[in-house]
Amino acid sequence: MKIAIALALAAGIAGTATPALADTPAPAATITLVARYTFDAGATNGQVPDSSGHGPALTVRTVDNGVLRFPGAATGGRYAAFPVVCPVTTPCPRSLLEGASTADLNPGNRTFRWSARVLINKDQVKGSANIMQKGVAGTGSQWKMQIGATQGRAQCVIGGVGLTGGYLVRSATTVADGRWHKVLCQRSGTALSVYVDDVLKGTATVPATLSISNSLPIRIGGPNFKNGDMYHGLLDDVYAELG
Repeated sequence: MKIAIALALAAGIAGTATPALADTPAPAATITLVARYTFDAGATNGQVPDSSGHGPALTVRTVDNGVLRFPGAATGGRYAAFPVVCPVTTPCPRSLLEGASTADLNPGNRTFRWSARVLINKDQVKGSANIMQKGVAGTGSQWKMQIGATQGRAQCVIGGVGLTGGYLVRSATTVADGRWHKVLCQRSGTALSVYVDDVLKGTATVPATLSISNSLPIRIGGPNFKNGDMYHGLLDDVYAELG
């Protein structure tokens, strides 16, 4: 199992998987899976395939000797292991995954959900650990999932075309505790919600007219290589759904 292998191989990380709970948001009839990355095939020629048939392939990008690993069973138990956090006095190995912009990843003001399974310790969160995002603050619009540096809570962030600033919702509990957690962000109408292990953990009100659309790539594991908001844990089953 991915979880068992991950717990055995991740240095300083321990725990067991949290079972799925009953409060998962029920997808509407029009929800469509538009991208999914299970990492079971690892990377071939520097690319991670999309398993939904709709999303872009992801290119592995690295700097300062960063290595993105895919431990686990070759028969379907792999996950992504990002470079560990390092002292600020040394060049820090970094890596991220990047895919081309597609129409389905620009939801406008439609219902949109993005999710990932994460395993990380509090001392591995340096800055805001960016799990996945499309768009950058100040560039027009974005959707993003990250882990906050102070309390290790899951955060969902959106910004809209033509709007100044953004909207953020935090989970009521930490996810940086060395255990696998499923984090799901959902924007539906005027609600921005965060779920942890299929349980609603926070909501915020956003404008119904807020529209998310940009030409920037989808990035997993960090926003770019210009700041310290990199993800330094394990990651699995990253996906996006559009309504």
